[in-house]
Amino acid sequence: MEDKDIDRIIEMAWEDRTPFEAIEIQFGLNEAAVIQLMRRSLKKSSFLRWRKRVNSGVSQKHLQKRNPFISRFKCSRQRTISHNKISKRA
Repeated sequence: MEDKDIDRIIEMAWEDRTPFEAIEIQFGLNEAAVIQLMRRSLKKSSFLRWRKRVNSGVSQKHLQKRNPFISRFKCSRQRTISHNKISKRA
């Protein structure tokens, strides 16, 4: 896996509104694989902070905890992050 893909996975994992299922759809990594990647890539204190946040009520990393009115994975910065050069017409 390329460094830019790993960086994107880490960014998606930190985003509260991006569920693990979105990471699995885009990169083929299930929740356990994302946890292993985060454990390897982050400092211990950062990893523990992330795990505590994911398991708290703040995060919506699991679709079961997610508000049913949120029906998309895409964050507001998705176009700039994915480097999509094709602009969408309104």
